[in-house]
Amino acid sequence: MPPAPPGSSPATAAAPARPGATLAATATATALVTIAYTAPTASLAATAQAAHLGTAGRTWILTGTLIGISALLLTAGSAADDHGRKRVFTFGVLLFAAAEALAALAPGGAVYLAARVLLGVASAAVLAPALGLISHAHPPGPGRIRALGVWGAAVGLGIAVGPVYGALVEQHAGWRAVSGGIAVVSAAVAAYSAAVLTESRAERPRALDPYGVLTLAAGTSCLIAGLAEGRGGWGRPVVVALLVFGVLLLALFGLVEAKVREPMLDLALFRSPGFVAATGGALFTGLSLVGFMSYLPTLLQGVLGLSGLAAGGVLALWSGLSVLSALQARRLAAHLSATAQVAVGLAVCGLGQAGLYGLTPGSTWLRLAPGLAVAGIGSGVLNAALARLAVGSVPAHRAAMGSGANNTSRYMGSALGVAVTVAVVGSAPPGGPGREAAARALAAGADRAVLVAASLCLVGALLALAARAAEARERVAAP
Repeated sequence: MPPAPPGSSPATAAAPARPGATLAATATATALVTIAYTAPTASLAATAQAAHLGTAGRTWILTGTLIGISALLLTAGSAADDHGRKRVFTFGVLLFAAAEALAALAPGGAVYLAARVLLGVASAAVLAPALGLISHAHPPGPGRIRALGVWGAAVGLGIAVGPVYGALVEQHAGWRAVSGGIAVVSAAVAAYSAAVLTESRAERPRALDPYGVLTLAAGTSCLIAGLAEGRGGWGRPVVVALLVFGVLLLALFGLVEAKVREPMLDLALFRSPGFVAATGGALFTGLSLVGFMSYLPTLLQGVLGLSGLAAGGVLALWSGLSVLSALQARRLAAHLSATAQVAVGLAVCGLGQAGLYGLTPGSTWLRLAPGLAVAGIGSGVLNAALARLAVGSVPAHRAAMGSGANNTSRYMGSALGVAVTVAVVGSAPPGGPGREAAARALAAGADRAVLVAASLCLVGALLALAARAAEARERVAAP
């Protein structure tokens, strides 16, 4: 019998993993997660109106899912490593299907928003074990690099399909059908996953870290809720309280992890340049790229007067090219380390975003095509590199935790990025009464947000380059 792969138990090593089936299940489920999150973006106003939600409800359609994801990604990753990646993943896909079914059958706005939070919790249980399952089924080498590139492409595919699917289905079948369709497909993926996936876990499970779980979940929830509510005014007491409590609880999480014997997140990992590049690169991806692109359909509708479906189609130019470039990113592995690839990806994304400057009410969406294309290519390179780093910068038996930490940074950055984008867009002086004047003011704010997003991309690229230099110094110093 061949030796067990690192990070697997003798029991699970007896059942050989099925690489192709594992990749199909995890990539499909990942694409469904991003489709479900982005589906409302191009028809947010129509969905909120149909579900009897006000202006604040529009914000919480997306924010509720973000809270569920960010609060439990790291916890789900640790639980998967310790108690079974297949078990957590399959449960996550089942819960995901149930959450979408609840959203489709919701009698009113409150239940629909609760379903969106539950959807985020389920998404965390899907995303965190996915890379651990892939790394278990694909030994280190070109096969794993290719598989992680496919997973990165699945992220882009979901972002490309989500807004178009959501706008199209909402327009012809109503907002309930958007969730209902995803629920049916998710149930099929859950059954497939239960049949084909092989269980894997750490040889020695860690003890539960309850204080770490509570402080991280509460801290991220408060922080994201504060960022969402801040769009209605940053000086309001409820906003200040949420943000302060969020920061304090996350600081307390750091103290807890430094003191407990078996922490959920080993802070010593931050001494590794690769782990810093993975988490920092994911944070700046969310902050600079996902945050702005999530708001782009709203800008296109307000400045150019596009329909939700057309705005989703324009966004698909960026996300669709990210799919293609992620699939080809494996060709860079022989020439660039994953950390260097993160730096290149962020720099290319920054260049592409800078090309979006100059949108005016009189222009067409074709004005944005070159910038979106360049940013899409950079995004695919970046997604593939972050997937490599997420599992490569942590011990093999903590692969799902590494994925959870990486995705937590990405989604926290996304929440902050959307808040920054909305604040910067709103900082432009009003153009006066009338729709045309409002469109001009929105275009001016969009230009400011473009420059901020491009600058943040470059800051993230510099951070990755610094981590790359630290890796080089470590290799030179090694005996």
